[in-house]
Amino acid sequence: MRNDQSRGKNQAASGTDIDEVKKLNSESGLTYNQVKQLLGKQYFNKK
Repeated sequence: MRNDQSRGKNQAASGTDIDEVKKLNSESGLTYNQVKQLLGKQYFNKK
């Protein structure tokens, strides 16, 4: 077991706090692919 895990932190080898990144990503809004999908649906619904 890595030292980071024994202290309860989920960190990458680079030292990045993985849980913090996941939290920030979930709060950031739509992804690129979600925007493409939404625009495609809107485009085809207008036809």
